[in-house]
Amino acid sequence: MGDHNTYTPPRVWQWNTESGGKFATINRPVSGATHEKELPVGQHPHQLYSLGTPNGVKVTIMFEELLALGHLDAEYDAWLINIGEGEQFGSGFVDANPNSKIPALIDHSTETPTRVFESGAMLLYLAEKFNQFLPTDHTQRTECLSWLFWQMGSVPFLGGGFGHFYAYAPEKYEYPINRYAMEVKRQLDVLDKTLESRPYLAGDDYSIADMASHPWYGMLVAGSLYEAQEFLEVSSYRHVLRWADEIQQRPAVQRGLRVNRVWGAEERQLRERHNASDFD
Repeated sequence: MGDHNTYTPPRVWQWNTESGGKFATINRPVSGATHEKELPVGQHPHQLYSLGTPNGVKVTIMFEELLALGHLDAEYDAWLINIGEGEQFGSGFVDANPNSKIPALIDHSTETPTRVFESGAMLLYLAEKFNQFLPTDHTQRTECLSWLFWQMGSVPFLGGGFGHFYAYAPEKYEYPINRYAMEVKRQLDVLDKTLESRPYLAGDDYSIADMASHPWYGMLVAGSLYEAQEFLEVSSYRHVLRWADEIQQRPAVQRGLRVNRVWGAEERQLRERHNASDFD
């Protein structure tokens, strides 16, 4: 059994910057800008300010899939936002996303530039703008959006819960790891039972629901997220593994996963993306 020392909350919580684990320098209980810094703007209609985390690559995968279909007006610049350096608290970024989280998107093709924050909102925005990867049939569209919102609501348990306490917290505690491991395994079971009877999350066709979930759950079972596949026995989720492998084979997915990536093997990194030739 784990440590039985219990914590008694004070009457009023105080911010202790020493207790935040790996991200202690950037997590804080207030919002807003810490410094003045305008965002760069490139030549393309869409300006993405991001980092190659699971939430960031959802959007770069979507852009690469749209370009692969021949939508030339889906061209984009992907600028690197180094969250470890606090760049998400620059005034320009806060104007683009008051929540100071990557990614942030500004569409300059509209009469006045349109800001979009939250990765799920970006997938929906681009799907509607280009009429791709979102079913037009009412029932199928609703199913797709249900899975998109499932991902947005579920993944904080995976990333902020399990990932934090299993991989990033300054000390290992049994209770939170057990609590979030149980929830992540429940979510994987939800996915596995769904994917047993259909090739993709929303049905027969690849959609924004898959683009949202694959960078998290697909990468988790593939072994590149938190290195927890043995701990979570991911090999038992056979249908999730099949789905993850199929999506991983898509060339647009492979390109999207490289954009704004600043870790791992050098050939898998592309710090910024301003042109299709950058992948060469």
